[in-house]
Amino acid sequence: MSYAIGVDIGGTKVQFAVIDREGNITNRHRVPTEANKGPEQLMNKVLLGIDMMMESIDQEEEIQGIGIGSAGQIDYREGTVRYAGDTLPDWTGTAIKEMIARRYNTSVYVDNDVNVIAIAEKMYGVGKDCDHFVCLALGTGIGGAVMEAGRLIRGVFGGAAELGHVSIDINGPRCSCGNNGCVELYASGSGIARLGLEMQRNGSASYAWRPNARDIIQAWHQHDPSATQVMRIVIRALGSAIAGYIHTFNPEAVVVGGGVAQSGPRFLQALDQEVNARTSSYMRGCCRLIPANFGSDAGVIGAAAQVWHYGESSCSQYMI
Repeated sequence: MSYAIGVDIGGTKVQFAVIDREGNITNRHRVPTEANKGPEQLMNKVLLGIDMMMESIDQEEEIQGIGIGSAGQIDYREGTVRYAGDTLPDWTGTAIKEMIARRYNTSVYVDNDVNVIAIAEKMYGVGKDCDHFVCLALGTGIGGAVMEAGRLIRGVFGGAAELGHVSIDINGPRCSCGNNGCVELYASGSGIARLGLEMQRNGSASYAWRPNARDIIQAWHQHDPSATQVMRIVIRALGSAIAGYIHTFNPEAVVVGGGVAQSGPRFLQALDQEVNARTSSYMRGCCRLIPANFGSDAGVIGAAAQVWHYGESSCSQYMI
């Protein structure tokens, strides 16, 4: 039996897992990121976690490689962090692949965290029978990935498909990326919290919920009128963006995952209706809006799956 080790580096936690060829997790470990302590301590945690996973595997078993998924814009060829925002302070410039390859005698792959989620969906999930799909991760921010003919769209260095930074309101608030009215400001976890806080500040909201995404979504399910008003904006914004993605990429499916999308079928049903209203019928007719197959394990499974996606298939990691 052959295995790969996956590492999912996020803003709050780092997940490690041993994954078999079928995408099953055979061992796992998790530690807090503690990104405020700097990149050196974070890389030390990554290396120690990989050591732990290595030691958990029987010596007779074979390790095919190590795959890393990280928040931020990743130069997938070099395995370095081109840019990471406030989620991972000072992470920009970290040579992840070089540090890991120096320590372990095996193949190492490094990519953006949503790109590896798309790989997990392609190999084991809802994208298994799709060659053309868009993957959205609705978390604290909004991440995106696009599969075209079974390969990720990369751009110049691997920064393509920053789908959370597509503007749906040119007169909207300023985003950290420099644009105005990005969909991330409305439909991410932080965006939902921002809308709720604004509503409370101007006195038009009930105070039955705290202004965070989880409480607002829960209040929406309970038909709270203020939460319903917030979620109406969220769904309109995200529906508008998804309509744009469908018109741009002509995908077979838009796969929607992340914490916000896990709020239940009501969310996806409302979103589906909004997308229908905003998309050309001949484009929408060949595109399904479907929930992601994996929950919180998507990143670590996808990170490890890079080993087989690139190492044992016709897909070159250098294909753009």
